[in-house]
Amino acid sequence: MLLFVEASPIGSETHLQWWLGWIQFARSAILTAVFVHQWCRKFLHVSKCLTLNGYLKGQTLLRSEGTRARMLRPVCLYHGEEGSSNAEDPEDVVNVVYIDRSGQRIPVKAKVGDNVLFLAHKHGIDLEGACEASLACSTCQVYVSEAHFDKLPEPDEREDDMLDMAPMLQENSRLGCQIVLTPELDGMELTLPKVTRNFYVDGHVPKPH
Repeated sequence: MLLFVEASPIGSETHLQWWLGWIQFARSAILTAVFVHQWCRKFLHVSKCLTLNGYLKGQTLLRSEGTRARMLRPVCLYHGEEGSSNAEDPEDVVNVVYIDRSGQRIPVKAKVGDNVLFLAHKHGIDLEGACEASLACSTCQVYVSEAHFDKLPEPDEREDDMLDMAPMLQENSRLGCQIVLTPELDGMELTLPKVTRNFYVDGHVPKPH
């Protein structure tokens, strides 16, 4: 015997509302997941940019131990450290000579760990550094004295790429922003090239950091 049961209108309406509630919940969950995903992507992007910026604005502190290998550690260029030349310990003093585009010799008493680019800015020497040591230009090119050139660490690939675009490139060319003073560099002479690709406009002059 076949039994036909008529669905209750109230039961059908409740069932429909139950499904609509679940659909609304699922929709909200999906929208929340999409929002969280987008926020995480933006956060990771910002984190990567900050990390890259910190790395590009960093410098490598080189310290030598006689003939032993140099120790390398990344150091952020804080304002108090950039181009600082207040050497108190005589063993930390590094004397360098900048030769500007007019041929004038400018002796500078620096210290171990000073960055050649920021040191020049501190002493009013016209070494541009348009990208502020981020390895995005070649405007801080200098010619390193022959006696000290081989005492510098080998340039990395990014520095080589920038040097390839530098005008009046020579075998002893290096980027000033990548040279950090060590005791072995005492007496080094740094000659500014006669020409540079100037990224600054309206007569902007780099200021000491």
